[in-house]
Parts: sequence; structure tokens; C-alpha cells
Amino acid sequence: MTSKNESATSGPSKGRGAILVGVQMPGGKGYSLDLSLEELDGLATTANYFPVATVTQKPDVINPKTFLGKGKTEELKEAVDLHNPEAVIFDENLSPGQTRNLEKIFNCRVIDRSWLILEIFSHHARTREAKTQVDLARLKYALPRLTHMWGHLSRQRGGIGMREVGETQIQLDRRLIRNDIYKLERKLKLIDKEKITQRKTRARLYRVALVGYTNVGKSSLMNLLTEAEALVENKLFATLDPTTRRVKKNFPFPILLSDTVGLINKLPHDLVASFKSTLDEAREADLLLEVNDLSHPNLKNQMVATDKLLKELGVEEADSLTVFNKTDAVKEPGVLEAMKRRFPEAVFLSCKAGEGIDALRAAIIRRYEKRLTALRVELSHAQSGLLHAIQKHAMVVNSDYHADGVTLDLKVDPRERKKLDQLLDKSSKPTPA
Repeated sequence: MTSKNESATSGPSKGRGAILVGVQMPGGKGYSLDLSLEELDGLATTANYFPVATVTQKPDVINPKTFLGKGKTEELKEAVDLHNPEAVIFDENLSPGQTRNLEKIFNCRVIDRSWLILEIFSHHARTREAKTQVDLARLKYALPRLTHMWGHLSRQRGGIGMREVGETQIQLDRRLIRNDIYKLERKLKLIDKEKITQRKTRARLYRVALVGYTNVGKSSLMNLLTEAEALVENKLFATLDPTTRRVKKNFPFPILLSDTVGLINKLPHDLVASFKSTLDEAREADLLLEVNDLSHPNLKNQMVATDKLLKELGVEEADSLTVFNKTDAVKEPGVLEAMKRRFPEAVFLSCKAGEGIDALRAAIIRRYEKRLTALRVELSHAQSGLLHAIQKHAMVVNSDYHADGVTLDLKVDPRERKKLDQLLDKSSKPTPA
């Protein structure tokens, strides 16, 4: 195969060295090769690798045995001999056969984008649920690669859901792996049942979930809205475990705000499947805040990737509000104004500068109030003691006291209407305003 538009660049070696390999897939659209490699560099750094060289290729066809063409494979072998990296990291997903063939040629680890992301998730998982989800995804990824993955998995801190996997256990059969997968799936179902119970206790509150591409500023926004102390780093997948906070300050009603795990292009399928329970916070939310980095050069494709993953997770029909963060980082003149014209309903803000937060709060309140039904309740003086109980189920817009009692103008969430009806006496049932 003849290679096109090939290049190799190198840098100083330190830490866990890695050579990055980017391939512009035949007929591929979307992410440019340079931007995708820039993202891969960020992923590698997050996983504690230090890129020592970058090799790229734009092939006409993909080699089924080595993914790369013969000439490019030889060039990459020379780079491996020169830099002696711990791993060669491909920006695309490799088949088990391709990985084995390349490792024989390079005599070092060869991993693809999916495994790199799994490594990051493994390092960042903190809760029992997140650890179980990552372990399950890693096992499913490792199963077809059993003959050469065990040594690699044994060196990962925390293992893959098994006690210290030693080098001598490379002969463990697939039945053992499937058994562990079964155990983890059962464990995850039990955890999910616990989460469902927790969510039921919060069903009365208006639930808002932050979703979006990794490193767009969701945790920073969470901190500004809730005064929480979620971890904020300029790093891909800095936070993995979801955070949920009850917020009353600066809102006329309490809301539950959840910060979910960041999304990314080419997210491993098994990881998406494993994290569906975590992302139930997004699926069951009343409102999704789709946060985007307005200053990112690949904003359009990040938004496309986010929408695609949300659809895969079954949350594309949820009520959503588009939010553009990092307005302070936009340097090109006219970009902000053009985006405001294109997305007139969106909220534009800067977490760093603290600008636009009040506009976001107002937008959330408007979305909530759209759900409410206007009702009018007539209470006699004898029933005035019900006022405090009514406020637990409805927003009191106006109170008009008169000789016969009090007239209440209410706004009621549909989920609270039945409870309100049960509370009120038949003679004072609410009527449409």
C-alpha cells in the first residue's frame, strides 16, 4: 500500500514514553487528523504517558494484518527502536489480531484509543459503582485479546476486578473471564437498584444534569451554581464519578444539579454500555444543560459527538438547554455574535470570569415554570392552616385575603397535582386559573 501525507515528529523522552499513531481513515469525515491527534496527546498525558514521537498516515485502505501499510509499519519500527517507548498508542481501535501482529514487530506494548480511555477511567474511578463499571468494560475489552492482555492488565493498579493477576496466570481460560464478567454484571445490577431507590426519594425535586464533552467546564459550572468543591483541572476526564447537589440559593425552588462524566469522540462501546447506569442521572433529568467549549477549534464535531452519544444513551428526547462556556477565551472577532445569532435560545457564559451565571439561572427557572400549571384555590378561614402544607406541593404566586377566607394563585408541577388534590377538601378543590 502506498502511504500519503506521512510525517513523524519527536520530542525529549521522560516518564512512560509513548509513540502516538494517527490515521486519517479512508473516506473519513469529522475530526481532522491534527485535532484528533491533539486530543490523543491529551489522553496519553492524562494516562501518565509522555509522547516522544508522533507518526501519521492517510492510507487508501486499511491493512487487515497491521492496520498500517508495510512502509509505514517499517518507519514506525525505526521510531520504536530509536525511542524505546513503553507503548505505541493508536488513535483508532485495533482488532486483536492487529494488536498481536504489531506487538511482535515492535516488541513493545501496542494499545488503541479504547484501551487508553479505559486506563484513564480505571485511574480516576473512586466510587464502588464507577470501579465496577470500569472493571466490567476492561474485562469485555480483554476477553478477545486474552492471549496477550493478561500481562498488561496485571500491571494496572487495582487490577480488572480480580485479585493480583500474576504473570504466570496467562493461561487463564475464557470461562474464568466470562465468570468474572457475570459477577460484575450482577454487582452492577444490585448497585443500580440502590441508585433507583435513591432517585425515587428525590423525584419531587426538579432535576438538572450537566452533560457535554470532556473538559468543557462542567465541574467549574457545577461549583458556581452550587458552591460545591468538585475537582477542576484542565485535563481530560479529571472527574469521573457523578456529583449531585441540592441547590436552593438563588432559585425560587430547590433543584438537584448533577455533574455527569464527560463524553468524548470514539468512546469505547463497552464503556458506554457499562456507564449507562451512571448516566441515568442524565436520562431521568427534567432538564439537560448541554455544555460546550465555545473556544475549542473542533467545537462543531464535539457537539456532533456529544449528540451521538446522548442518543446512544437514550437521552436525546430530554428537555435540553444549550450552554456555551469559555466566552472569555474566544479571540476571533465576530465569533461570539455569530454564534448568538445561530443559537438564539442558548446561554453564553464564562465560568472563569464569572459572567453569564445569572442568565443561566434565569433560563433554568423559565424552563421549570413552563412545566407548571396555573391553579386557583379558595380556602375558608378554617382551612387557612393548610397554607404551609400547600407550599410543599406548589408555588404560591399570590395570596388574596378577604372576608370569606383567602384566594391562592398557584403554579403546580404535574407530579404534585395528585398530592395537592388529596390534601385539599373537596369543597376547596383547585380550579384552573
